[in-house]
Amino acid sequence: MTKQDFLKTPVEHIDFKKIDPTYLVEAMSKMSFSSRDLAMQVYVDLVKNKMVDVIVATGASIVDMDFFEALGFKHYIGTPWVDDNQLRELHIDRIYDTFIDEDELKECDIIIAKIADSIEPKPYSSREFIQLMGKYLSEVGAKKKDSLVQVAHEAGVPIFCPAFSDSSAGFGLVYHQYHHPDKHVSIDSVKDFLELTKIKMAAGTTGLLMIGGGVPKNFAQDTVVAAEVLDKEVPMHKYAVQITVADVRDGACSSSTLKEASSWGKVETTFEQMVYAEATLVLPLIAAHAYRSGVWHNRKQHRWADYLNKQ
Repeated sequence: MTKQDFLKTPVEHIDFKKIDPTYLVEAMSKMSFSSRDLAMQVYVDLVKNKMVDVIVATGASIVDMDFFEALGFKHYIGTPWVDDNQLRELHIDRIYDTFIDEDELKECDIIIAKIADSIEPKPYSSREFIQLMGKYLSEVGAKKKDSLVQVAHEAGVPIFCPAFSDSSAGFGLVYHQYHHPDKHVSIDSVKDFLELTKIKMAAGTTGLLMIGGGVPKNFAQDTVVAAEVLDKEVPMHKYAVQITVADVRDGACSSSTLKEASSWGKVETTFEQMVYAEATLVLPLIAAHAYRSGVWHNRKQHRWADYLNKQ
């Protein structure tokens, strides 16, 4: 490599006059701070346009936010600078700068319990139970259009929540099991792991878009190792992007960096990218760019939920 090889591509600066951020800035003014509270419409549009095949998420995102709002309830713009004891007296729960009516959340819990009451008492993967939640919204009639749970159900896109009980659904299932101590529904997280691994084995080439980290991130990455345990040879995840504000000082990017994951045989490092940014700022840009590219037009809709239902 010569000096000219290294110094051949000059940096080009952004001409901000060519960008119209009006809609994005105005929309963000009505959102909450953390990625968990990001308007789910971004994910809904990714599913609708065949840009996402499988979702692995926290229970809070799927139940406390999405399913809760599909039932007709709301999240409200709040502030962290408030008397939380007063909120407790008023039955208002605070999620950083967002307020939620605890009485309405309890109604959501009871609906989860009713869904559990209506099905055969046995262990289910979170994917199976969330699919039933989507079916409930489709049949009973969601009060809010474009719930991610409902849209994913109708598109055959499976949603996994490996820590499903760590959400409002957990309270509903506690209520269900308390009233049905002998025969009841339970959530089998190992079945979740097996189902997602089956998808990885059938899919072959795969890529991951990870928002934040923790259990959902590691769960999706680990399918490669799980397949190896089953004596099935599968390729590492070929593409991987993680959007995070974490670093090695507070939990190694909330489980591990992508390069570290490569040492486990989870993710190739050829097409991996760590994006150190707040997800509510960059995810809409990434999604919009992917949508504008138009490459999704010719993508196959895999309907992995249908594949698992036939297993």
